[in-house]
Amino acid sequence: MKKFLTKGQLSALIVFAVLIIDQIIKIWVKTSMYWHESIKITDWFYIYFTENNGMAFGMEIFNKFFLTGFRIIAAIAITWLLIQYVKKNYKTGFLVCMSLILAGAIGNIIDCVFYGEIFSESTHSLIAQFVPIGEGYSDWFYGKVVDMFYFPLIETNWPEWMPFVGGEHFIFFSPIFNFADAAISCGIIALILFYGKYLGEIMEHTKKEEK
Repeated sequence: MKKFLTKGQLSALIVFAVLIIDQIIKIWVKTSMYWHESIKITDWFYIYFTENNGMAFGMEIFNKFFLTGFRIIAAIAITWLLIQYVKKNYKTGFLVCMSLILAGAIGNIIDCVFYGEIFSESTHSLIAQFVPIGEGYSDWFYGKVVDMFYFPLIETNWPEWMPFVGGEHFIFFSPIFNFADAAISCGIIALILFYGKYLGEIMEHTKKEEK
């Protein structure tokens, strides 16, 4: 039976599908909600609009311009690797994982590169709008990544007798993330769980080819 899609077509479809879904969600949140506004879905799931300058799950590390440049270089490298893996007919599941990671990386790059130029600033009292290029809240490469998924699965206080943290408020899971972050995380976790041995074989094969 003939396959509906080649491995290369499947990889491209996953990348574009994740990007489209990611950007639709981000643009809706950005143009529909106030900064730090939240919508309760359940007791353990909120749509909570926030923005960050850093990496996945709101971490802020390194200079913004350096971070954006690093993301772009990493995305180019992953794209090149994915193309090579497709040409060498690697396992479909492995290619799916790589495609998810690539799509997530590109999704957040789009925010960093373009959002500062095409959106007005989001505040507690103003909802962002599309603006002419050059009238946005920041420069090229300095846009903020839009995050919105918040899962406070457990919310409580540490017991008073606990050293250092006694009596303090505790939330699990507190990071706020977006669809692109989820794609990256799912891709990496699946690679480790299901393709850890396969990754080792790929590295060994690559070393032999270099020799």
